[in-house]
Amino acid sequence: MAETMRAVEITRPGGPEVLAATTRPRPTPGPGEVVIAVEAAGVNRPDVFQRQGRYDPPPGASDIPGLEVAGRVVAAAPGVASPAVGERVCALVAGGGYAELCAAPAVQCLPVPDPLTSVEAAALPETFFTVWSNVFDRGRLQAGETILIHGGSSGIGTTAIQLAKAAGAHVIVTAGSPDKCAACLRLGADRAVNYREEDFVAAVAELTGGRGLDLVLDMVGGDYIPRSLACLAPDGRHVSIAFLRGSKTEIDFNAVMRKRLTLTGSTLRPRPVADKAAIAEKLRQHVWPKLADGTIRPLVHATFPLDEAARAHALMESSEHIGKIVLTVA
Repeated sequence: MAETMRAVEITRPGGPEVLAATTRPRPTPGPGEVVIAVEAAGVNRPDVFQRQGRYDPPPGASDIPGLEVAGRVVAAAPGVASPAVGERVCALVAGGGYAELCAAPAVQCLPVPDPLTSVEAAALPETFFTVWSNVFDRGRLQAGETILIHGGSSGIGTTAIQLAKAAGAHVIVTAGSPDKCAACLRLGADRAVNYREEDFVAAVAELTGGRGLDLVLDMVGGDYIPRSLACLAPDGRHVSIAFLRGSKTEIDFNAVMRKRLTLTGSTLRPRPVADKAAIAEKLRQHVWPKLADGTIRPLVHATFPLDEAARAHALMESSEHIGKIVLTVA
């Protein structure tokens, strides 16, 4: 391999224009790691926050943005037998995805399901790890329960719809346009609420006959939190994964106590490798067979060449996309 590689770096905190093509030394695999020749890299909201100076990489992680990649393993640390050199994989990483080569913990790699392209595979790790961890591990979603997914047309939302339906749950989503609502319904949502035209609290009450929800997956935060809590049935759970409207709000805990509600949440990037390895194994057992047989498939809205990462970020910030945005690496 060459000693250097193409990458995209954040030159300073700011708008999409601060992303710039650069040349960096190629990574070498650390203990327990492999190096992947990247064919595609997913674009995610945390990449935008990092570019804006609002989300620093964890200690020891690459400063290059990018949390998920797909490609072929080209090098492995001593003692790493799987994945093998030459194997097609997708991987969750703590940084470094916007590059021709990326180091990844071997236990955070999963095989690319046969029907999927590298672009589709690159759209899997960040959202699938996040959804599994929060909807099933923390949120304890069960068959027959009802979940409300805010931001149903986002990468997280489109993943959560499919995984929740595959688990036998009833799915309600919020989205911001008729087109986005229609896309959510095509993916299997039972009801899509256009939040620009309809109050989701009233809609949930009507749809559930006043019973309420078992689970809310919330990436909006702010004033959505108390409104979502009002939608929950007794023993309901609320899981926060992002705060597009801010992380602070006012909550009446009388209602939390009266209905025995659970409020929880998590971030994925700073978690230990062992935690992510455990999530990867659950995905391998419960979700990867559904990707292989076509029951579930990632929804890719648009692709951009690596050097046009700024355009990809501009689209992400516009919120006009439905599903995932992916960078392609020649």
